Amino acid sequence: MSASHDAIVLGGGAAGLMCAAVAGQRGRRVLLLDHAEEVGRKILISGGGRCNFTNLGTAPERYLSQNPHFAKSALSRYTPVDFLALVERYGIAWHEKTLGQLFCDGSARQIVAMLLDECALGGVEVSCGAAIGGVTHADGLFHVAVGGRTAAAPALVIATGGPSIPKLGATGLAYDLARQFGLKVVQPRPALVPLTLSGEDALFQELSGVSADVIARCGKTAFREAALFTHRGLSGPAILQISSYWHHGEQVGVNFLPDLPAGWLLAAKAAQPRAGLRKLLRETLPERLAATLCEQLGIEGELGRAADRVLLAAQGRLADWRFTPNGSEGFAKAEVTAGGISTAELSSKTMEAKRVPGLHAIGEAVDVTGWLGGYNFQWAWASGWAAAQAL
Repeated sequence: MSASHDAIVLGGGAAGLMCAAVAGQRGRRVLLLDHAEEVGRKILISGGGRCNFTNLGTAPERYLSQNPHFAKSALSRYTPVDFLALVERYGIAWHEKTLGQLFCDGSARQIVAMLLDECALGGVEVSCGAAIGGVTHADGLFHVAVGGRTAAAPALVIATGGPSIPKLGATGLAYDLARQFGLKVVQPRPALVPLTLSGEDALFQELSGVSADVIARCGKTAFREAALFTHRGLSGPAILQISSYWHHGEQVGVNFLPDLPAGWLLAAKAAQPRAGLRKLLRETLPERLAATLCEQLGIEGELGRAADRVLLAAQGRLADWRFTPNGSEGFAKAEVTAGGISTAELSSKTMEAKRVPGLHAIGEAVDVTGWLGGYNFQWAWASGWAAAQAL
């Protein structure tokens, strides 16, 4: 069978659409396949439907990977400014939220429409709604069975993502294909995911719906953002961020009072000896959270009646309250997947498999996972662009 296309891209998410569009506009005959009925489903739900499409603070150290240097090449060659220029060329209004996060003013559908228009400009053939029947490699061509036909091309791009959010059709196909072609896979796990609590920590589930600005820590990594108590445990941006670094059995430390200086509680005792701890905490924290923390610390009555060592211990615990999650809410609630196709198998410049010429892997399928806030989209754009340059 002769080649029907120059490249076949499996997956119509952010990375796949970007790769297909750029390769098509470079004159390549590209076939984009997705088993869902429409492309970009994860884009559509991102950012509350407004798509947090990149982050101005993008830097390699804000990504997790067994090789922390792998993402440098692609990220340096296709930057947030480059993608923003594309967004502005289409007249899509945007705004910056906190921490460099860029969102559409309108709808995430604008980003999907833009990418489809870019694919159309490159003459990309987009085929949705048919499952991949199988992939083989022979005589220098990749053969993909889909929807009653077989397509063939000298280049195949794996852009099918990871198993996070299976209700959108996410699968582990990328890993199956990687293993089929002899590529190693770093154990996939849920990332940017709520953590669950049990045992002694379970009482905090009674605070479901309460949030506070905190610093969450795991090991040497810390994030300052909001934490949210849920009926199952902990969520909110600070917890989602730290979840990517957390492994089962580890503790997560939470500083509930990140703006108060060292020695604040003894100073409060000296200045307001008749005040109670709960009253002080309510000045900074939601009332229900203040009450629960005070109850757990066991400090009732006037501060002036409490020993300094007791107050110092309470102050220390409030600055580093230890939780031991018993797990996470899994791939069902994970925004992304950590782990994936090993970067040791790929060229950081072209995203091509070192031992399988013509085979590329991009986006979430690869062992590169960004922070919350547009970083994973920027990796999708950058890795997709990088692969397209080599097709």
